[in-house]
Amino acid sequence: MIKTLQEFNRDFAHEMKFGKKVTEPIMFPETSGDIIDMLQARIAAHLPKRLKKKISEQFAAQSYQPQRLSPTINKPLWKDFSLLAIKFAVIALSLMLLFSLVFGIERYEEPSMSPSIKHGDLVIFHRYTKVGYLPQDTIVLEYNGLVQVRRVVATAGDVVDITEEGLLINDALQQEADIHQKTERYADGISFPLTVPDGHIFVLSDSRQDATDSRVYGSVNIDDTLGKVIAVIRQRNV
Repeated sequence: MIKTLQEFNRDFAHEMKFGKKVTEPIMFPETSGDIIDMLQARIAAHLPKRLKKKISEQFAAQSYQPQRLSPTINKPLWKDFSLLAIKFAVIALSLMLLFSLVFGIERYEEPSMSPSIKHGDLVIFHRYTKVGYLPQDTIVLEYNGLVQVRRVVATAGDVVDITEEGLLINDALQQEADIHQKTERYADGISFPLTVPDGHIFVLSDSRQDATDSRVYGSVNIDDTLGKVIAVIRQRNV
């Protein structure tokens, strides 16, 4: 015999009150909602009223509210590839503008700055022509179509002279720790002493013998330089 929920609760209460067992076969409701209601009713039948009220309030407060999931929108694969291609294009354009307007890179093709910069090294420079340079700055310039890297030894207003003692700037003999060759004049070079004009610099190579620098072409106009070296990438003998 299949009992309803009300009949089951009634018989259960009678059993608990008089100790009489219910011998009829019982079939429980199939739905989860009916089962929960049945269990709550059986438990509540034997609880004090105050406790019943408190439990009911807790069940109401903790009632489960199912969350609605927003539908997932599948984007076409070609849109992802298009977005990626746009990002790469923006990065490439930014690098192109950066290295054309702010920075420059050149492959050094002569040995005159050895050992600090060697033939085949990549030289990265900052386009610094409108600000000016300081002594010991390494700069990039062009002479007769060839890119040169040279070191600044004197700036505007300095008096440069080369004597038997060596290089003199404002009558002071220069102690150059990284220069291992004697600084000498060239027979067919410029005349000394020389005062560097405004807006000009005087440059020499680190390898002083047979190098083409300001001893040959004189002081250099700052506007004719390409920039200041900020990094060197060695291509060989690392």
